[in-house]
Amino acid sequence: MGETEFQRKMNADFKDATKSPLKDKDRKEFKGLDFFKFDSTYVVTATLTRTPDETPFRMKTTTDRLPMYVKYGVVTFKLKGKTHELNIYQDLDLKNQIGYDDYLFLPFLDLTNGDTTYGGGRYVECRIPEDDKVIIDFNTAYNPYCAYNEKYSCPIVPRENYLETKIEAGVKAFKKH
Repeated sequence: MGETEFQRKMNADFKDATKSPLKDKDRKEFKGLDFFKFDSTYVVTATLTRTPDETPFRMKTTTDRLPMYVKYGVVTFKLKGKTHELNIYQDLDLKNQIGYDDYLFLPFLDLTNGDTTYGGGRYVECRIPEDDKVIIDFNTAYNPYCAYNEKYSCPIVPRENYLETKIEAGVKAFKKH
């Protein structure tokens, strides 16, 4: 179920009670997430400007939880003929887990939020590159778990990570059936 490996994996995880953020009643009726059609326009090569002297901070979430993050850098990329910049972060707790030492977190807001996508923004995962080029695939943009179930604590997208364009890629807003 889904046209890409990312979409098929997300749908499989959402059906699996051990991995799904869905409430039991929603999971039982779950037929699949709604995705934008894959569009290579939304796979961009960004220039990463590292910010090694940033002070770690507690990122606000949808609950009282305040996880430690550090601004790892700024990614600059062209999309639809315009240049955009977003801050990219590293979760300091996650960084110490096996397999996540090179994980970067890219939360963003765009002009689709509250319309075709979740109002609180979406996330993309990236990896620390060996050079200064980061591939950002907005086709893998996903909703925070709190979009499906309020029991989850989700990082709130920082206001400075607002894109004044529509990112019509990745997961759409969740509609309960």
